[in-house]
Amino acid sequence: MFSERLRALRRGQDLTLAQLATALNQLFKPDKEHENTAAQIGNWERGIRVPSYMEVRKLAEFFDVTMDYLAGKSERDEYDLDRLFLSGKELTFGQKTLSSDDRYAIYQLMNGYLHGRSRRIDTNDEEDTPITHQESLELGLDGGKQK
Repeated sequence: MFSERLRALRRGQDLTLAQLATALNQLFKPDKEHENTAAQIGNWERGIRVPSYMEVRKLAEFFDVTMDYLAGKSERDEYDLDRLFLSGKELTFGQKTLSSDDRYAIYQLMNGYLHGRSRRIDTNDEEDTPITHQESLELGLDGGKQK
């Protein structure tokens, strides 16, 4: 599983083996004896060699995935936003770190939106098809002037 996921992540970013090795070396700045090579990464992708814990950790950080994802123990695209927003993990948006107050406010906005959305959907008893109600919100983007 590791080899397939590593290959998919690398190819997903259109990186050659050499480009990935260079990027890892630039990011983590190992000594000459411990630099990554294209051949080394190729061996990991083919399952010929198994990387050390530290190498897996570097790859996970580089690709912004968990080590569990690389090892095949979890799926990458499954996140519980409820738990994530209330956790102590650092969250960023637009390359800016969210404060705990920002996180809580965003959590409340999402929660309110989803709660409101579920209340807007009614069921038509005759046809048993959902009826949705459109709502609009004036954001005042025109400088507060009424049209």
